[in-house]
Amino acid sequence: MSKGARTKETIVAEAMKAASVEGFNGLSIGNLATRLGMSKSGLFAHFGSKEELQKAVMDASSDRFLEAVWKPARAEPRGLPRLRRMFALWLDWMNANPDLPGGCILTAAATEMDDKPGPVRDKLVTMQNEWMATLARSAELAVSEGHFRTDLDCQQFAFEVSGIVFSLSFYTRLLHDPKARDRAQAAFDDLVSRAAPNAGKAANDT
Repeated sequence: MSKGARTKETIVAEAMKAASVEGFNGLSIGNLATRLGMSKSGLFAHFGSKEELQKAVMDASSDRFLEAVWKPARAEPRGLPRLRRMFALWLDWMNANPDLPGGCILTAAATEMDDKPGPVRDKLVTMQNEWMATLARSAELAVSEGHFRTDLDCQQFAFEVSGIVFSLSFYTRLLHDPKARDRAQAAFDDLVSRAAPNAGKAANDT
């Protein structure tokens, strides 16, 4: 890796820490330069604009998330085992990130950037849509493996799983609820139970 590439990697890592606490809009080339002991012009040369820095931070955050959550989950058997592993790792990601003291950047950005049109928001939307599609596809594999009922709405399943994780963030980061993770796990277990092959029959029998 070249010196320039290493410097850029260092800048992005520091920007990720800052964004996790101060948000994407709080990222400042001037503040980052001070924190890293660099000149503003030197830092600016690596990205050219605050917007390019924000997009680089999003890319790095996504890469780290996929490495921590999706890559190990894919090693599990297809279907429900993979989904369970994915969810557990996702909770770990949300709760234990020493390098991201303010929590998951992409989760926070979903609220921060939702009404700010532009390339940064567009990039975030693309990333989130791709992850929702991955969740839905994982549910479809659980259907094909016989772990979930054949009439399951897999898009709805993905919607509810993501909702659980966003709720976890709210209850953990804002409310400091010590039972937040347990509640998230209980909600996921209930969702899986309702998706089981015999769930529809049981509901009709009652």
